[in-house]
Amino acid sequence: MADARKPLVLVGGAGAGLGQSVLTRFETGGYTPVGLGRTEPDAHTGTFHTVDLSDDTAAPKAVAAVIAQHGAPRVVVHNVAELVIAPFAETRTQDFERTWNSMVKSAVLLAQSTLQPMVRAGGGTFIVSGATASLRGGANFAAFSSAKFALRGLTQSLARAYQPAGVHVCHAILDGIIDTPASRALHSLDPAQMMQPADIAEAYWHLAHQPSSTWTHELDLRPSSEGF
Repeated sequence: MADARKPLVLVGGAGAGLGQSVLTRFETGGYTPVGLGRTEPDAHTGTFHTVDLSDDTAAPKAVAAVIAQHGAPRVVVHNVAELVIAPFAETRTQDFERTWNSMVKSAVLLAQSTLQPMVRAGGGTFIVSGATASLRGGANFAAFSSAKFALRGLTQSLARAYQPAGVHVCHAILDGIIDTPASRALHSLDPAQMMQPADIAEAYWHLAHQPSSTWTHELDLRPSSEGF
């Protein structure tokens, strides 16, 4: 049986990299870590539930099962990404639908499943991982950026709706390449110029523990070498 004295951190999109780093940081801080995602990492912190977070039935059912076991989460992190890079003329409507379902619909379902339980339990923090594309639409990022813009708008709406009820809703703009084995294979960058998952997780830890007199809604993070 889970230790009821430990607060729950729930990460949607808990793959290798940032998702697992967040779970590890919060576990170190005394939280019970639970991850959700389509593919279970080879190594993971805490409990992992394999689920498509954009599935109208499966996602709420998985979250409800976690809450039934551990209680309402104190911290929820939405860290789902679906990257499509292609010229607009080659971007299909299915690509737009896929990015929206993966990133925006999954956030809607995660919020619907957790925010009210958090309110009833006395509050908490809901963090959404954004990107450079949340603010600036690149020429080959029409599908990805349109979904990230929508996710930012959704997060603003949730913040205005739930902040008075005690839930701190944050949007984190990750303006850079996160250092993972996959990104190292794709980009020829010095790791010193990349965002370290553990460092982002540390920033998320601080967001989740801000006093209510100084809540941050939007935070932008980037390597010191990154132009903006």
